[in-house]
Amino acid sequence: MPGKILLAGESWTSYTTHVKGFDAFYTSAYEEGSQRLILALERAGYQVDHLPNHRAAVAFPFTPQELSAYQCVILSDIGSNTLLLHPDVFAKSQRMPNRLISLRDYVLDGGALLMVGGYMAFSGVDAKAKYGRTALAQVLPVACLETDDLMEHPEGVTPQLAQAHPALEGVPGDWPWFLGYNRVLPKPGCTVAMTLEGDPFLAFGQFGAGRSAAFMSDCAPHWGPPQFMDWAGYDPLWAGILAWLTKER
Repeated sequence: MPGKILLAGESWTSYTTHVKGFDAFYTSAYEEGSQRLILALERAGYQVDHLPNHRAAVAFPFTPQELSAYQCVILSDIGSNTLLLHPDVFAKSQRMPNRLISLRDYVLDGGALLMVGGYMAFSGVDAKAKYGRTALAQVLPVACLETDDLMEHPEGVTPQLAQAHPALEGVPGDWPWFLGYNRVLPKPGCTVAMTLEGDPFLAFGQFGAGRSAAFMSDCAPHWGPPQFMDWAGYDPLWAGILAWLTKER
């Protein structure tokens, strides 16, 4: 039966300099890209607790026991440093639990994890997300690169089915195009269900008593265009992934 989902990430703040001849001024904006994904999960019956990036730094759970209140944890466009460097660690040099070790142990103990792509996912822009160097790499169904992994495709590229998977049973085959993705490598023992330009695009794995999945592009713009969010398969895709991930919970 659907339960609670923890979604961390999918938010950003922009600070813009406007130059008009001799004069200049500044504007700032806070934005979230989570609304469409949250709607899809709620339509599937899940309750979603969303921690935007600035709140996740402080409020993301510290222990596997705290994480066990959730059927699944979703990380979307949130770099590893946000979860590793609590303000008291960075500013006060205090010791605190490693939340990526806790998240790994939560999965090994029967939890579910989904990582969604973006500029701060997997390896990320300038390799700043660097999940491949963290404990969480042990329970990701793909291997992260050691370098910047962004693959930009302004011409649009369309995912291809690589292998049938239960999570995709209700998803139509007319996938829309995407404008980019995170390049990762397949991991032995895991399933690559969809590919994009020959690289893994959607992958699944089982680790200990738990399960994980990786979706290598955005759930919203810019890589995921409006055509993706309006696609008839958008809701069934996330519902199918979550149903597979949480099957034993």
